[in-house]
Parts: sequence; structure tokens; C-alpha cells
Amino acid sequence: MNFKTTEFEAAFGTLAQLPRSDLPEIAFAGRSNVGKSSLLNRLCNRKALARVSSVPGKTATVNFYRTGDVRLVDLPGYGYAKVPKSEKKRWAQLLEGYFRTNRDIRLVVQLVDMRHEPTADDETMLAFLSETGLPFAVVLTKCDKLNKTAYAERLSAFRARFSELSPELLIPFSAVRGDGVEALSAVIENSVKP
Repeated sequence: MNFKTTEFEAAFGTLAQLPRSDLPEIAFAGRSNVGKSSLLNRLCNRKALARVSSVPGKTATVNFYRTGDVRLVDLPGYGYAKVPKSEKKRWAQLLEGYFRTNRDIRLVVQLVDMRHEPTADDETMLAFLSETGLPFAVVLTKCDKLNKTAYAERLSAFRARFSELSPELLIPFSAVRGDGVEALSAVIENSVKP
């Protein structure tokens, strides 16, 4: 796959607007401000493919990007407290609706901030992925913000927490330095092989 050719296709704010699934999809999920847009930009080696904001909760739509015969899908972040309940409800319906409709989801890339324990919302999402049987990888974002000792401790804790996952499906990632880009690319490419 040549991620550098990725192009933005469309954004949808309600479940009714979502187009039917006609290509394999790689979905990116995680709490608000975990770095989904930064990860997409780094993965595709494009500075402004996905809109990055310092304000959590900016991705309020399901954003579709196309790379060859595959779609990358940036889902709304969850767990951000400073939005109205009505907006949180819309996000939840959109997120759940995306997963519950008949889509060709080959992989869910679940982002978790490596500096912290998974949040309650992260745990809910991970339980949902396990229950539905959707294939997923856990990407530990912001690994560059940890010193060597803290990095080793956090990675060990995450390996214990996700002991049921194959080791290649637990990926420390830095959008700043590029750590984990090759590993994530390989996992995505394997997930869409015929």
C-alpha cells in the first residue's frame, strides 16, 4: 500500500449520511485528543491530510480517506467532557451505528495514550471490540513523551493488560518521531490481504 497517495473523500455527521461500504475499511478509534489525526498524518506522510487541533473533540464526523482500494476511516473521539450532552449522544450514535451497519471493516486501530492507564471509555470500546469479534490493534500514542524508564514500565503494563493480543498488534507510536509507523503499516497491509 502506498499511504502517501491517500486523499480525503468525505465527512458525514449522521448515521443516515454514511455511504454503503464498498471497499475494505480500516477504522481509527480513540478518545478525544489521543492523536488520531496526528497518527493519520504521520502514517500517510502528509502534514495536513487530517485536521489536527489542540482542542479535544474537533473530529465530530466520520471522515473517509481513500488509499488505493482501501478506505481509512477516522471516527469521532469519545470521552470528552466539554461538549453538550446532545453532541455526545450524536457522536455515540454515529460511532455505534458505524460499527453496527454492514461494513467491510478489516481492522480497528484503537488508540490509547501510552502515558496513562486506559480510561473507562477506552475499556468500554475495547470490550465492545472483543465482544463483536472485530479484528483490532492497540496503538499506544505519544510514546515520545515518556523517558526510557517510564516507557519500559508503561509498555510492560500494557503488555500485561493486552496479553491476549499478538505482540505485533500492540504498537508504541509517536507522530513526532515516527516510531511505530512501519509496524502499523505492516499490520494494516496484512489486514487487507485477500
